[in-house]
Amino acid sequence: MRLLATGRVLRAAKGKWRYRLAVGNVYDVDQGNGGCLCRQQSTSTSTEKKIEVDGRSYATDCWTNTPANILSAVPRRLHHRPDHPISITRELIESRFSGPTYKHHNNLFPVVSVGQNFDSLGFPADHPGRSRTDTYYINKETVLRTHTSAHQVDVFRANQSEGYTISADVYRRDAIDKSHYPVFHQMEGARVWDRKKVPGGDIAKAVWQDLESLPKHDMHVEDPNPTIDPERNPLQAEHHSKEEVEAIAAHLKRSVEGVVVEIFTRARQAAIAAGDTDVDSEEPLRVRWIEAYFPFTSPSWELEVFWQGDWLELLGCGVVKQDLLINSGVPNQLGWAFGLGLERIAMLLFSIPDIRLFWSHDPRFLSQFSSSPAKGISRFVPFSKYPACYKDVAFWLRSSSSSAGGGSRSNSRDFHENDVMEIVRDIAGDLVEDVKLVDDFTHPKTGRKSLCYRINYRSLERTMKNHEANGIHELVRNRLVDKLGVELR
Repeated sequence: MRLLATGRVLRAAKGKWRYRLAVGNVYDVDQGNGGCLCRQQSTSTSTEKKIEVDGRSYATDCWTNTPANILSAVPRRLHHRPDHPISITRELIESRFSGPTYKHHNNLFPVVSVGQNFDSLGFPADHPGRSRTDTYYINKETVLRTHTSAHQVDVFRANQSEGYTISADVYRRDAIDKSHYPVFHQMEGARVWDRKKVPGGDIAKAVWQDLESLPKHDMHVEDPNPTIDPERNPLQAEHHSKEEVEAIAAHLKRSVEGVVVEIFTRARQAAIAAGDTDVDSEEPLRVRWIEAYFPFTSPSWELEVFWQGDWLELLGCGVVKQDLLINSGVPNQLGWAFGLGLERIAMLLFSIPDIRLFWSHDPRFLSQFSSSPAKGISRFVPFSKYPACYKDVAFWLRSSSSSAGGGSRSNSRDFHENDVMEIVRDIAGDLVEDVKLVDDFTHPKTGRKSLCYRINYRSLERTMKNHEANGIHELVRNRLVDKLGVELR
């Protein structure tokens, strides 16, 4: 069971609880120290506070909140695994961005500095993404990257190619359901032009010339809005001319539209081969561009594709904020960037209904896919549908609780839903399909708040017995009390 791979919480005296990390060290959590992990004094010959991530050791401190089950996922590297849907999807997209113009970065280590993950991208000091409720901290200065953009400034600074892609595993504390997982995979790409290298310094002319070499397509494209809008999608007027941005936007859109052609032509072929009557082989692919806001680009857009009767958001993109390039030491360059989630694309491409399946070791899942061009894309064929087992857990928050976030008994006023999700994941692992808030009640007289969560226990590989689910659920209930200081109802 996954319980064997998780950390353990043990009750201790004097207002502390103990947490055993993957490396076997025992830590005390001092309720008077903001819930920070502090190394327990022992007779061990080693007095260092260490946590190991895929063979590399890091010091721990009061910010450390990365559990063993998350650390165990680091070596999996699904985007490298042969014949895995994530890896196949990555390779398909990379095929639209060939060398030598584009260099592919697929081996960047997931532990990065706070500076790389947040500061280099201009995240405000109070941005919620910096919170321990959202991010896995190795220590105060180090995190498991929350996005591939943590490497963006470094890649721009290295200046090894005119374009690049980055594919990597990323980590976020998040909800539990069929489309969310604390470890997932992102891919981003960028293309830049250098004012000092293009003929006559004419960026717009150089970009239009490069655009002519890109493959054309016959998709139906809806793009009703102007490239630049002073309020909704502003020009970076202090750095770019309108002519430059018009050219860069056109190159960007043609480039990522090519990705859509590649992916959804394959998806349509697979659907038709599987006998899916909802797919019309004669209907042209349709995409539409939507104005958007992203902190690292302006102007910015989202690309949506019409697939099986619905408009689906596929990726975000835009003209790179010039401050990023200036901070990267390449102030004369300008260009575009995009980002997407590989799981989202792979679930559409292979018709995979549950994100947990990507992490399965079951050969009944893994044997269904091949990266061989001769075999093409094959849709996932469910090998069984095991019954769900629903269990509710209801509890009162302590009277001083709020939704600010924090997640420990020692700081109970900082309740955050992600702390509930993390406890369930830590104990039940992939035996949980989803967790939903089904009741939120505030007592009219006392003002105390009660929450009720419904946990759906369902294995992807076998039928769970009710007594097994009961045992796991009891561990969840006890951990909620121990870690969050709630009162069970």
